[in-house]
Amino acid sequence: MDKRSIFAYILIGLVLITYFHFSQPSAEQIQAQKELAEATRREELRKDSIVKADEAKFLSQIDDNSSLFYNVLKGENKNVTIQNEKIKVDISTYGGRIASVSLKDYEDQNGENVVIFDSKDKINVTEANKELNGSNTINFFFKSNLADRNINTNELFFTPVNATDSSVVMRLDFKKGGRYIDFEYSLLGNSQMVNLNVTAHNMNDIISGNEASITWKQFIRQLEPGYEFEQRFSSATYKPVDDDSDYLSQMADKSEKVEEPLKWLAYKNQFFSSIMIAGESFTDADIKSETIQKGKGLLKRCTSTMKTPFDPTGAEPTKLQFYFGPNKFDVLKESNALVINNDKDPDLQEIIYFGWPIVRWINRFFVMPLFDLLSGFGLNMGLVLILLTLIVKAVVYPFTKKSYISSAKMRALKPYIDEINAKYTKKEDALKKQQETMALYQKFGASPMGGCLPMLIQMPIFIALYNFVPNAIALRQQSFLWAHDLSSFDSLISWDTYIWPIGDHVSIFCLLFCLTQIINTYYTSKMQPSMGGSPEMEQQQKMMRWMMYIMPVMFFFIFNEYSSGLNFYYFVSTLVSVFMFIYLRRVIKEDELLKKMEAYAESNKNNPAKQANMMARFEALQEQQKKLIEERERIRNERKNKK
Repeated sequence: MDKRSIFAYILIGLVLITYFHFSQPSAEQIQAQKELAEATRREELRKDSIVKADEAKFLSQIDDNSSLFYNVLKGENKNVTIQNEKIKVDISTYGGRIASVSLKDYEDQNGENVVIFDSKDKINVTEANKELNGSNTINFFFKSNLADRNINTNELFFTPVNATDSSVVMRLDFKKGGRYIDFEYSLLGNSQMVNLNVTAHNMNDIISGNEASITWKQFIRQLEPGYEFEQRFSSATYKPVDDDSDYLSQMADKSEKVEEPLKWLAYKNQFFSSIMIAGESFTDADIKSETIQKGKGLLKRCTSTMKTPFDPTGAEPTKLQFYFGPNKFDVLKESNALVINNDKDPDLQEIIYFGWPIVRWINRFFVMPLFDLLSGFGLNMGLVLILLTLIVKAVVYPFTKKSYISSAKMRALKPYIDEINAKYTKKEDALKKQQETMALYQKFGASPMGGCLPMLIQMPIFIALYNFVPNAIALRQQSFLWAHDLSSFDSLISWDTYIWPIGDHVSIFCLLFCLTQIINTYYTSKMQPSMGGSPEMEQQQKMMRWMMYIMPVMFFFIFNEYSSGLNFYYFVSTLVSVFMFIYLRRVIKEDELLKKMEAYAESNKNNPAKQANMMARFEALQEQQKKLIEERERIRNERKNKK
C-alpha cells in the first residue's frame, strides 16, 4: 500500500478513534460523576429532612379544617385515562400529573405497547433512602402569601372534572372562597401531543408573583436489548428559543444551568421521547442527568427545574404541551405545526442527533430521503441497507477512482523515483532529493496528496451513516439473517459473564466487518508495492502498514456493542470497496498511465508558459527550503553561543 493511501487511512482511523474516545467519559469525568453523586446524596438527605419537617406541618393541617389545605391533603390516588388511536395517557389525582404513557403503534420486547413511563414502577432511590412510586413526576410550585406553607402540587390531591375520552380537568379544589386551580389536559386530535392549560381561580390573594416554578423528574427506561448502546443515544435535550438544540453528556453525569430562554425540554432514549413544550418560554432552567447502573431496566435519571409565566388572577392560563412519541423525523416535523406560538419553528426534529453540521446536512438531504425511498418499497431492512450501501458507493465512486488513479500514477513513476533515490544516497542530500522528486511529480502531472484528498472527502459520509443508522427507528425490531433486531447487536454467540473489553457476546456482523477490513488491508497492501527509498522510509512504511492491521482489531472492541444494522452496513461497504479496488486494478493499466504521463511531460516540454510556471514553482520551493535550512542553522548557532 503506498504511503499516501496509508496516511489517508490512518488519518481517517485517528479521526474515528478520537471521535469514539471523546464520546467516552474520561478519568476526570468519572471522578466528577462520583463527586456529583456524593453531592446529590447529601442534597437529597438535606431535602429529605426538610420534607419530613413539612410533613409534620401537613399532619397538623389534616385535622385542621380551618387550613386552606384541609381539603387537598387527603384523597384517593387513582388514574383517569385519556386516549386516541396513537397514545394512552393516565393522569393521577395525586399531584394532578401525567403518571403513565403508552404508545399503541409500537411494541416493546415482550410484544406489548411501548410504555415510556408508568405509575406502577417501583424505583428505589438509594440516595434518598426511599421508594418512588412511578417513574415520572411533575411539580408546580406556587409561592404563597400564607405564613405556614407554599403550594406544591405534587403532594396534593386533585378532583377529576368533565372527563371525556380525550380530555379531563384535574381540579385542585381548596373549597374555601371558591379557590381552585385547574389542570386541563386534552389530546390534540389523533396525534402524540397533549395540551395542558393551568388556570387559577380566585387565587390572586393567595399566590404571589407572576410565575410558576416547574420541577420535572423522570427515569428514562431501557426499552431496547443493548444497555450500552441505548445509553449512548439517551440524553436530556433542550431547545433555546433563538438557537439550535443542545444536550447534556450522554455517557457521564452532568448538570447545567441554562441562562437563555428555552422553547422545549426533552428526556429521550434511543427511539422514544418525552418533550415538554412551553407556550411562551422556560427560564432559569437547571437541568441534570445521571446515569443508572446496568441491570435495573433504567438508563438515566433526569431532573429539571425551570420557571414559566403564570397569572394568579386567572385571566390568562399558562399553556404547556407534551409530545410523547417516537424519535421519527417526519412525525416530529409534522408536530411542529401543532405547537402553540410556533411563529419561530420549534424544530422538534432536532431531538434526533444527526451529527456535526456538514454531517447533519448529508443525513438530512441525502441519506434519510434515500433510506425512506428504499424503505417505501416494502423490502426487508437488510436488503434496504444493501441497496443503500451500493448507492452510496456509486456516489463516492468518482472520488474513489480519482484516489486510485493518483496512487497508480505514483506507482508508475517508481522507476524514475528509484533513479533519484540511487542518485542521492547521503543524508545531506535529502533536500536535493526532495526537490528533484517534487519537480518530477510536477513534470509528469502527479500529486503525492492526490490520493489522500478524495478519501478524506468520503469521511463525512462515513460519519453520517454512523449517526444515521442507530437513529433509524425503521430498523427497530426488524430481523435479517441471524440478527433479530437490526437496531441492536446480534448475539448469536453469547454467555452470562461480562468479560472486559468484549462484554457478554460476539456480534457476528461486527466480526465480519472487522475481518473484511483486515482482508481489505492485506489485499490492497499486496497489490500496491512499496515506493522504496531509504531504509528509514521502508521501516516507517512497514510500521504504518502494521497500524492498518491493528485498526480493525480496535474497531471490533468499539463496535461489538453497536447495532447489527450499522455493523452490517460497514461490512457490506468494506466488501464493495474490495471489489471496486479489484475492478479498478484491472481497468487502469499502469503502463498505459505512464505513457500518458510521459506524453504530458513531453507536451509541456515544448510549452514555454507551462515550463516557466513549473520552473517558478521549483525555484520557489528551493528558496523556501533554503530559508528553512538557514533558519535552523541560525537557531543551532545561537544555542551553541549560549552554551
